Amino acid sequence: MVEAEKKYKLETTDEQRKVLLIYNPNSGNGMFPRYLDLIISKFQDKGFLIRPVRGASTDILDYVFSHIHAEQYRNIIIAGGDGTVNIVVNAMMKHEIDLPIAIFPAGTANDFAYYMNIPNEINQMIDIALGNEFVYVDLAKMNDRHYINVAAMGTLVDVSQKTDPNLKNTLGIMAYYLKGISEIPNLHAIPISIKSKECTEDIDMYFMVVMNGGSAGGFRRVAPESDIRDGLLDVIIFKKMLIPEFAPLFFEVLAGHHPHNKNVLYFKTDELYLESPEDVSTDVDGEKGEKFPLHFTVLHNKLRILYSDPPELSEEDLAERYKHRIMV
Repeated sequence: MVEAEKKYKLETTDEQRKVLLIYNPNSGNGMFPRYLDLIISKFQDKGFLIRPVRGASTDILDYVFSHIHAEQYRNIIIAGGDGTVNIVVNAMMKHEIDLPIAIFPAGTANDFAYYMNIPNEINQMIDIALGNEFVYVDLAKMNDRHYINVAAMGTLVDVSQKTDPNLKNTLGIMAYYLKGISEIPNLHAIPISIKSKECTEDIDMYFMVVMNGGSAGGFRRVAPESDIRDGLLDVIIFKKMLIPEFAPLFFEVLAGHHPHNKNVLYFKTDELYLESPEDVSTDVDGEKGEKFPLHFTVLHNKLRILYSDPPELSEEDLAERYKHRIMV
């Protein structure tokens, strides 16, 4: 989880009385829309006008960001899962919208929100969005596409795309685990060429992730050494191995002890090139990713995330809180 060692104060002018609320009504358990009146009411009490935007498709956001006057807005609220955050951030970069972001974690995994220790209780989320403290975070880039949390490549990486939405809403993170287990018999090794200042190697791998955050697919400690403000990406490659070696590795990943496993290659870099002779599946923040070859870079301190110090919670309490997503 990120530790907010250095926070900044958000200055609001008299002209910045609007807040853009972009929400995915279908994210997670679909409960978020019932809180719209509460959100609008609380912001109006503080003198802010909420402009809600239903849905987070590229077409909708292109229209919205082409017509708003950004100087009139205090910040943007993104309500949804990691995929929703990804789509909105890419649209912001495309239209050069530089506004602070408040994240309301309403998806299934909410990996980025978990890493940032953002609460999923609605009143706490509103307090953060109305607050004036923020932190800078890095933004990663795969070819021409930005991402805030994780890019994944290889076998199993499209599990989130294949998982039935109804199953995700019912079982949450467990749906990803069950789908992943069902895919293990289909595993095959993929030859891949890695090029960076830190590592140049040709290896056979099952899957890999290039992390900006630290949590992915409900595995909360995939990148235990990650710092989303260090200007570096965490590269974790799961090499070709015997199927029986998967079980102990699975539990090592859950505990964050896998970086030193013989079947794992883990390093940090600010630029990475990947090539493969095969058609490799890719995934970006839970959505379909780019085609190989891939070029990864990182934009240091590119985004402002509204943030406040969380209450003291154990890892177990925090994980339990995120099982239930948005709750009053």
